[in-house]
Amino acid sequence: WRVLAIYTILAANLSEQQALKQACPSCDASQLCNCSSMGLDFIPLGLTAKITVLNLAHNRIKRIRSQDLQQAVNLRALLLQSNEISSIDEDSFQSLAKLELLDLSNNSLAHVSPVWFGHLFSLQHLHLQGNSYRDLGQSSPFSSLRNLSSLHLGNPRFSVIRQGNFEGIELLHELWIDGSNLSQYEQGSLKSIKKINHMIINLRNSNIFSDIVRDLLHSVAWLEVTEIKLPVEKKSLVQNSTRPFRMQKLTFKEAFFTDQSISQAIVLLKEITSLKELEAIDCMLEGRGKWSMEEIISSGQSFVGTVTVMRIIIQNFHLFFDLDGMESQINNLKRLTIASSRVFMVPCKLARHFSSLVYLDFHDNLLANKRLNETVCEGSWPSLQTLNLSLNSLKFLEQIAKYTSRLPKLNNLDISQNNFGEIPDVCEWPKTLKYLNLSSTQIPKVTTCIPPTLEVLDVSANNLKEFGLQLPFLKELYLTRNHLKALPGATPVPNLVALSVRRNKLNSFSKEEFEGAQVGAVHLSVMECHRSLVVSMICLLVFLVILVLVAVGYKYHVVWYVRMTWAWLRAKRKPKRAPPKDVCYDAFVSYSENDSEWVENTMVRELEQACPPFRLCLHKRDFVPGKWIVDNIIDSIEKSRKTLFVLSEHFVQSEWCKYELDFSHFRLFDENNDAAILVLLEPIQSKAIPKRFCKLRKIINTKTYLEWPAGEEQQQVFWENLKGALKS
Repeated sequence: WRVLAIYTILAANLSEQQALKQACPSCDASQLCNCSSMGLDFIPLGLTAKITVLNLAHNRIKRIRSQDLQQAVNLRALLLQSNEISSIDEDSFQSLAKLELLDLSNNSLAHVSPVWFGHLFSLQHLHLQGNSYRDLGQSSPFSSLRNLSSLHLGNPRFSVIRQGNFEGIELLHELWIDGSNLSQYEQGSLKSIKKINHMIINLRNSNIFSDIVRDLLHSVAWLEVTEIKLPVEKKSLVQNSTRPFRMQKLTFKEAFFTDQSISQAIVLLKEITSLKELEAIDCMLEGRGKWSMEEIISSGQSFVGTVTVMRIIIQNFHLFFDLDGMESQINNLKRLTIASSRVFMVPCKLARHFSSLVYLDFHDNLLANKRLNETVCEGSWPSLQTLNLSLNSLKFLEQIAKYTSRLPKLNNLDISQNNFGEIPDVCEWPKTLKYLNLSSTQIPKVTTCIPPTLEVLDVSANNLKEFGLQLPFLKELYLTRNHLKALPGATPVPNLVALSVRRNKLNSFSKEEFEGAQVGAVHLSVMECHRSLVVSMICLLVFLVILVLVAVGYKYHVVWYVRMTWAWLRAKRKPKRAPPKDVCYDAFVSYSENDSEWVENTMVRELEQACPPFRLCLHKRDFVPGKWIVDNIIDSIEKSRKTLFVLSEHFVQSEWCKYELDFSHFRLFDENNDAAILVLLEPIQSKAIPKRFCKLRKIINTKTYLEWPAGEEQQQVFWENLKGALKS
């Protein structure tokens, strides 16, 4: 019967493997198992531990059973999107502790169970959108997913978000919620998430927009809201919000604005002091620009530095007001993009107030030469460096050059995809212009109208048959998709480093086309030939210099000199002597730890038990904990009448005793007083004292000091002399 059992097991395994191979041929001997779009109505048998990626998307699977994935213990990614899954056994994912990506989107799940995810400790990406659940339950289904990075959820039937639904999630790179029919949001529900880099929410119910924003100000860096009809909100957006704010970017997509709602939004968004960037993409504005200017102005300056508007639809845009009165609100704006929005002009009065703007993108609009004269008038855009006017209705290049020459700091100009047709011989450009894009402008030739200051020129997709322009500073030249039959000469562009001539009519190269210095005659510097090597050598040299400086500093006590000089300078600012009321001790005792037994058990007992007793300051007992030791030394010496040094061979080898000597050297001996008492515990040579204490070495040789005697009779005399010195 044992043989029969073994045979039965082997036969079952073999049949499962055959079934897997038949259902999904790509799974055979592969870690990546692609079973998508194969008409499967169940998860195939025979999945093994060798599989790391299993793709079962776009099938007809209705249920995930406990045993289906039991053996796939090394699975990293499980793709089950676009099936018909309505049931998942509670322990279906129990063996998938290494799973990092789980996609259950676009199925028929009517609820979300926390039990499913209880053992998915490594899960980083979870996609649950496009199912049929109405809510996430009464608690959090995600409390065990500590490594979750991105979460996608919601569907057209999703209607309720409750407090506690996101408990356990602390950090998300991306949170995507389809809340198109969200009708109930309990305030505080999203507040438990500490950090979200990017959140996208599809939200049509404008009544809950403000509550969601208030809960996200402290956590979301970039909030993207789609399909909302922006409400006319009066209540503050920062009320009851956790500070500091983190939101830096706010994007509206496919949103609907009115004059009233956009006026109120401008006022309220100023309260979000962290907000730096606003975007409106594929939105609609119903109104004529009749905004509440008085309220906007009285609300103060905005902190936003970047505004992007793309493909906005303004009904009856030709009736739109010129935003007169907004001048005070645009002074701090740095970058402005209004693209594909049928802009045909900017009033000169308004343009002159963009005083800080450095980047302006008006591509794909209705700007024409006549209106450009008003848009780029004298004194407008004074700080502008980059201007994009591509894909407009510009025609006369000479006029474009004249108008843009009014921009004193213009560096980069893109006027591609306009129809110039002809190009004059002479043009007046900004003297600072270095980058010019004239691609797809139908010009038949290049003339001296092109500014000689350029470093980058793009004249791709034109009708050029030759290029011989003298451009001494040019580094990059793009001539793609023209009709060139010969290469441009090397002499007119001596500094050229990049040349693109793809899709022309070149069929041969002549010797003259490569005129210039021969390769053998060119002498390049070592830096030009071996840039990486030279940079590496410089870095190595800098490292060695730093290493030498550190070694020299260590040997010659540079750090010591710096620290002690600083301490000495601070001490010099203090009075020479502390006021009598601040003197707490008869003497501060400086000694080596190796001499502590004699100091603490002999000297301290003798002096502190004398009649009257002496008050001694010891570092072990009287220093203030947590205070820098040099400050402790300085304060203790200043609060003591005398400083008593117990000198020994150990003393001069102690680093901290050196600091105490240092300060005494500066503070006591320089004052020519007798506040220092020297006790020689054992014979010591003056040369053993560090050379930098030259005055102390001299005092050792000239000043009377007390020497600890060996005999008891002499010791009594020693104590009398020491007590006398302390009293003096």
